[in-house]
Amino acid sequence: MTSFSPTPTPSDYNLQEEAWWVQQWVELLNTYRFKKRLERGRIYAREGNILSLEFKGTKVVALVQGTAPEPYKLSIWIDAFSDEDWSYVIDSLAEKAIYSAQLLAGEMPSDIEAVFTGSGLNLFPFTLSDVHSKCSCPDPKNPCKHIAAVYYQLGDFFREDPFVLFQLRGRTRGQILEALRQKRLNATESAPTVAAPDESALAFPSPSHSSTLTHPAPDIDRYWTYDAPLDPSLVVIAPSETTVLDVLDTIPLPAEDAQFVTAYLKTLYQTVAQQAVMTALS
Repeated sequence: MTSFSPTPTPSDYNLQEEAWWVQQWVELLNTYRFKKRLERGRIYAREGNILSLEFKGTKVVALVQGTAPEPYKLSIWIDAFSDEDWSYVIDSLAEKAIYSAQLLAGEMPSDIEAVFTGSGLNLFPFTLSDVHSKCSCPDPKNPCKHIAAVYYQLGDFFREDPFVLFQLRGRTRGQILEALRQKRLNATESAPTVAAPDESALAFPSPSHSSTLTHPAPDIDRYWTYDAPLDPSLVVIAPSETTVLDVLDTIPLPAEDAQFVTAYLKTLYQTVAQQAVMTALS
């Protein structure tokens, strides 16, 4: 169970400076057609009527002070994904090392929604009608102003812990990170052993040095072993269309350093690929 102390509502902030997931939640609220009802809720939140917010399982539960002496109890939730759905999502997240690195570092990838849509899912609900809620107040309409107040407060809820978005869909932060670690461990254990290249061939020059990149020729013989002659009519030799740079995606370095390292690695890989093909054809 996670508890959050009530704080100013997201509408009191400059959304352009907010994290993308906070912006998307507030934009979702702005699409609601009954603006006056949400506005009353926003005022309730601003005036401090939300006494508590807690996360229990896949639900957000809250106490909101209304006109009655006793505060109203309410809950808000969205449909959780199935185990099979989450399996697809975890597989997709694990395929790109940059996603795993960011999530394991506690960061929310800016294009995380694409991972879910690629599996036919949506991390965020399309409209407020996809958000379920109930309140103990006598107002028969939904959302009532108490629920609307919590809608606005959820922007701060998400700001404090973006992984709440995942928990609303059925997986806690710990469960997701453990699944990603296990995927990475399994991939490491099942990966074939490759002879290490000459370390001197992989030494990075200092960015402060000349922009001309030079390096010793890699020891290609260490990568090729033939146990028996190959039938040349059955063999097609061509350089790979992708490298480890494509698998790893963006290098997590400052932009200038990342550009320098990427350029160096591309030059190195081109040299290795050319020499490997020449060796294979000889």
